[in-house]
Amino acid sequence: MSDLGAIPFRKMNGLGNDFVVVDVRACAPTLENAFSDAVVRAIADRETGIGCDQFILIERPRAGGDCFMGIRNADGDEVEACGNAARCIASLMLDETGKAEVTVETIGAITKGWRPETGDITVDMGAPKLEWQQIPLSEEIRDTRGIELQIGPIDDPILHTPAVVNMGNPHAIFFVDDVNKVDLTQVGPLLENHPMFPERANISLAHVTDRGHMELKVWERGVGLTKACGTAACAAAVAGARKRLTDRTSIVSLPGGDLHLEWREGDDHVLMTGPATFDYDGELDARFFEAA
Repeated sequence: MSDLGAIPFRKMNGLGNDFVVVDVRACAPTLENAFSDAVVRAIADRETGIGCDQFILIERPRAGGDCFMGIRNADGDEVEACGNAARCIASLMLDETGKAEVTVETIGAITKGWRPETGDITVDMGAPKLEWQQIPLSEEIRDTRGIELQIGPIDDPILHTPAVVNMGNPHAIFFVDDVNKVDLTQVGPLLENHPMFPERANISLAHVTDRGHMELKVWERGVGLTKACGTAACAAAVAGARKRLTDRTSIVSLPGGDLHLEWREGDDHVLMTGPATFDYDGELDARFFEAA
């Protein structure tokens, strides 16, 4: 694949959740198809590659939007949604088009994005999916505010009774007294791949400090422990409101910083506001493709 020539990329992040972004809208299909799972893993590798949580392709729109956002986790798997990446790509499209509002398509959603007076980016992440088969779960559970799932001894579990929400991808949220008390690097992989989640799941620990604020720590499927996960923040905000622990407007604090969430009553949509940060521009090395 070394005949592809120089391929520019842009490194961006949302609260430390970082992305390698490649714009292929003006390129031949040969380039779009060049990014195999192995190539993505090589690029995402933090020791030998560029390093990122997600690899993003900006593609031509498929449904009348401003662009299509292809999302691949660090392990190469394609995923349906990424809230922090949606803010970053919406920021690029707002600057490119000069519009007040843009539409970013993904395989999981049609996401609207705009720039409020704060200077951050707001994205409409759509309505949460709350039924067991929508999340999905491997068995019928009618009340998804807290499902029967625990890890550790039966009489003294380490974690138990998570809320489950789909925000374009599946999430399980455990509400705890201290998000640092449990080592997510140990329990995250077990829970991500639990038989209850046929498509795997993002695993979060949430601590509610008051009705307008919670702390969140996330193990992201296909990525691992991450500084921030936008869809997890959305899912946690919805879960907290459903359990009557928080209001429908709240701040979710992640290791990388704060996101402002609003679960609107009028249309059930979740609005997420936070930064979209440019890091640097570069070119992909041909060795990524030759090795694959």
